Amino acid sequence: MHILVTNDDGPPSDQSSPYVHSLVRTLQDAGHTVSVVLPHTQRSWIGKAHLVGHSVKPTYFRPSTLIYNTSGRLSNTGTTTTHPLPSSSSDEEWILVDSTPASCVQIGLYYFFESRGPIDLVVSGPNYGRNSTAVFSLSSGTIGGAMEAAVCGVKSIALSYAFFDRNHDPLIISGASSLSVRLIEHLHKNWDTQAHLYSVNVPLVEKVGEKKILYTSMLQNRWKSGSCFTAVEVPPETDDTPDEAEASLRKEEEKQGRRESAAAKPAGVSGWDTPVSAESSSGEVGGAHIRYTHKHFKWAPQFKDVYQSVTDSEPGNDGWAVAQGYTSVTPLRANFMHVGTPDGEIKLD
Repeated sequence: MHILVTNDDGPPSDQSSPYVHSLVRTLQDAGHTVSVVLPHTQRSWIGKAHLVGHSVKPTYFRPSTLIYNTSGRLSNTGTTTTHPLPSSSSDEEWILVDSTPASCVQIGLYYFFESRGPIDLVVSGPNYGRNSTAVFSLSSGTIGGAMEAAVCGVKSIALSYAFFDRNHDPLIISGASSLSVRLIEHLHKNWDTQAHLYSVNVPLVEKVGEKKILYTSMLQNRWKSGSCFTAVEVPPETDDTPDEAEASLRKEEEKQGRRESAAAKPAGVSGWDTPVSAESSSGEVGGAHIRYTHKHFKWAPQFKDVYQSVTDSEPGNDGWAVAQGYTSVTPLRANFMHVGTPDGEIKLD
C-alpha cells in the first residue's frame, strides 16, 4: 500500500514525539510505500482545525538511522532544512509544515507524492498517549487528521499508543509498532463499509501482540471538576501594549494633576471630573456594569475525570479496553451524529 503518515506530535523527539519513527520504519519493513507529512511542532489538542489565512510553508526533515542510543532508547533525531534534496538523492526525507494535522493531510494527499501513485490509506499517529473516550477524542489532533482524510474520501486510521509510564522501552515500542502494522493491514483488508475511519488505541505493555484486540464503542464522558484552566494572577500591566503603557502613564499624570489642583477646582465648572456613573434612558446605571480583574489562564485539565469515568463504566468501551491492557478498535464516521428527534416544523410561542 501507499500510506500517508501524519501526527499531531510533530517530528521525532524523545520529549514530545517518541513513536512515529518506529511506526514508519515498521511499515516500510513490511513492504509499504510510506510518505510522511508532519506538523513542524507539537499540535496536540487541536482537533481538525486549519489555520485560516495562513500560508503553509514546508521544511524538510531527514530522519537519522533508527538505532538504540546511549540511554538504551530508540533514537528520535534528524536534521531539518529549508530546501528538499535533489532528485538524484535516494536519502529518506519527510515533509514538515507549519500548520495542523488536518492541513498536513490535505497537503500530503494532493501535493508532493504524485510520482508514488494514489494514496491508499492515511495513518494519523501514533499519538503520544491514549485517545480513548469522548473527552480526549473530540479534541484530538490525531483523530482530527484521520477525520480530514475521511472527508476527502480516503480511508484512514487514527493510531494512539497508551502509555502507563514514560520509560519508552524500545522493545515495548517496537512490539506496539509491529502489532499496529498487522492491525492496519487487517483493517484495510476487512474495512467495515459503514466506517469512515477507525480510532485504534494500543497499550504500551509487554507482549501486546499476544493480548486481545477488541472492537469497542467510544465511552461518552465529560469534564466534571470545573474548568480545564487555572487562573493565574498577574500584575495589571503585564500585557500592556506600548500604547497602553503610554496611556497608563498619562492616566497617572492626570491623577497627580487632580490631586495637585483639587483646591483650585472652580465650583460648577465642567471639564474637571468624569462622572463615575450616569443613568441611561432605560433607567440603567452605567456604573453597575461588571468590572474584571486581569488574569492569565493556564491549561490544567483534570484528567482524573477521564480516568474515573473509565473506572465507573461498564465493559466494552475504548477506555475500559485500554485499562485492561487490550487494544481497542473503534469504527467512526466523519460527522457529528444526530440523535433521534421528532419530525416536523418547530412552532415558537
